[in-house]
Amino acid sequence: MLKQRLDQRQIQKLILAPALQQAIKLLPLTNLEVVEVINEELAENPMLELEEETDDGASAPAANEKEGAAETAPAEGENVLEAGDVPAEGEGDAERDEFEAYFAQFFDDGFNSYSPERKEAPSLENTLSRSPSLWDHLNWQANLTFFEPLDKAVAEVVIGNINEDGFLTQSEEEVAQAAGADIERVRRVRDQIKMFDPVGAASLDLKEALLAQMDDLGLTDDITRTIVSNHLALLEKSDYPLLAKTLGIPLNEIRVHIEVIKRLDPAPGRKYSQDRTTYVVPDIVVNKEGEEWQVSLSNEGLPRLRLNTYYRRLLHQASRSNQEAYRFLRDKLKKALWFLRSLDQRDRTISRVARYIVDKQKDFFEKGIDYIRPMTLMEIAQEIGVHESTVGRVVANKHLVSPEGVFPLKYFFHKSLSGDMGEEISSLMVKDRIRKLVENEDRERPLSDQEIEELLAKQGLRIARRTVAKYRQQLNLAPSHIRKRKSMVEGNNT
Repeated sequence: MLKQRLDQRQIQKLILAPALQQAIKLLPLTNLEVVEVINEELAENPMLELEEETDDGASAPAANEKEGAAETAPAEGENVLEAGDVPAEGEGDAERDEFEAYFAQFFDDGFNSYSPERKEAPSLENTLSRSPSLWDHLNWQANLTFFEPLDKAVAEVVIGNINEDGFLTQSEEEVAQAAGADIERVRRVRDQIKMFDPVGAASLDLKEALLAQMDDLGLTDDITRTIVSNHLALLEKSDYPLLAKTLGIPLNEIRVHIEVIKRLDPAPGRKYSQDRTTYVVPDIVVNKEGEEWQVSLSNEGLPRLRLNTYYRRLLHQASRSNQEAYRFLRDKLKKALWFLRSLDQRDRTISRVARYIVDKQKDFFEKGIDYIRPMTLMEIAQEIGVHESTVGRVVANKHLVSPEGVFPLKYFFHKSLSGDMGEEISSLMVKDRIRKLVENEDRERPLSDQEIEELLAKQGLRIARRTVAKYRQQLNLAPSHIRKRKSMVEGNNT
């Protein structure tokens, strides 16, 4: 039988306070993303303002004092004002008159710009605009090519089913059914679209795209067309001897035809990809001064914040006259203090993680990749006294600039292997050794994975052959038999 009753229970629960939630949110962000968050907070919270230079050129205080000001967030009902915040007799009136006089121009019917100099408007040439997508570009050409309604309908269906690489993802039968047209019309319209820019778009497969590009370039060589039409599988495997035998031509002639095919675009749609180059702004700067490595945060471009004195004094006045305004301003002040403290906590955590990485990888920064040491998130977490997930958030999306170059922080976290003497060896160093062995091998007799394993063992690095194969694949190095075939073709043409 079900009954209702009241019980008292004592349980333990982990509750994320607002300040902790905000600190966790800020930790994985890059400097550019932090700037966006700061701008949003400035727009929402009147208690925060940008620190600007005073009339005498000195920077106003409180930007570097945020650690002390935000050491603890005020509790509910606690007086949030300090003695220094209370204006002296007559001081509040004078400041209010000055404040109103400063903004009086905005209430004047004959308003004139306050700016002492007129900024020149940016030229139209410097105005950024969104580049056309592949579909926009194809539709624009289709509107200038097809004038019959049914042809336009077919072109719309064809272009709408092209993927980012430029290939048609639907069969001609499906396009005909969707557009209400016959197969012959669909084929005719598609053949015209394949000659649009980029040439080869709307092809059903790679062979069709390459042949369309050859037609556009006027390449009529029978052997090259035969390779594209019938032997792409051998080309993909770099099985040039079998390809030469199948076509009945010498091996040294194969390279001529392959060079022609290499100049064709296997993914014509990528030309209009919306992906853009991402420029990295390092968050951490590492420099060597004397014998010591110095670690600093790159705060260039980050706004410096302070608490708004005017609104803090309004809070003091509202506490005696308007309780609703007092509660509103008090809540905003608490949030401002939490935000300043979260920014400070983010900086300190990133600095501690970066400091540990530099101390651990000192030999790497001084001598290079052969001296990099394996490292894990758990290792740093235990060393600096934080949770492993906190280190993971710090590492995410952060970059470090040093005399050795720019590295993502994730670069320094990798597995360890054991050497002959039981020492820990970084997997990055092993990959670098494999890459160097392949680069310096005899091209007529490339090293197999088994031979690479034996050479590494002579250097004190004992790893399994399957591990060598895995690392070789991660380095985008072809197997030995494919490297040998490519070497044979190149050797016969020198």
